[in-house]
Amino acid sequence: MRAALDEFAAHGYHDSSLNRVIDAAGISKGSMYYYFDGKEDLYAFTVRTQLAELIEHVGPLPQLDSTDADAFWAALESYFLELMRALAAAPQLAALLRGWAAASKSPASQAVEGELEHESLPWIEQAVAAGQRVGAVREDLPTDLLIAVTLGMGAAMDAWLVSQQIDDASLPKVIGSLISMLRGAVGA
Repeated sequence: MRAALDEFAAHGYHDSSLNRVIDAAGISKGSMYYYFDGKEDLYAFTVRTQLAELIEHVGPLPQLDSTDADAFWAALESYFLELMRALAAAPQLAALLRGWAAASKSPASQAVEGELEHESLPWIEQAVAAGQRVGAVREDLPTDLLIAVTLGMGAAMDAWLVSQQIDDASLPKVIGSLISMLRGAVGA
């Protein structure tokens, strides 16, 4: 894993070399292909593993059973800010995610994106329901549309954030603005 992370972070998806990963890991090609179907599969696994470690480091998604709408949105903003600070402290992961856009058209990468979205769906459904209970999320639209908007905006925001070099002092304002945009779209 370390060899794959080093290679993909340094060279991106397209310019990385599976042979360099194999050499750096000190394994045979046969061993590599026993576990992975190729570079796409290894890249997707590396992204998935690194994201899981980031989320484990930051902690679980917050419970959003707030008492009011402002507390609900503040909890989301605080968690997102923690995630972005943790990502900033992990430059190899940030580089890996910047390369994700280039690899995202591959079947292995699309499969991982689908899995990550599927895994986050129960939490987003719970967040929308909790937000509706405290008057933070609108109730005049179907829940599946609110979830689709949230996923779409979240993906766009994540892709933009990963492509930027935002200093720590500016990060709270940027995250606040992004959460405000999301609140404007799905907020009550």
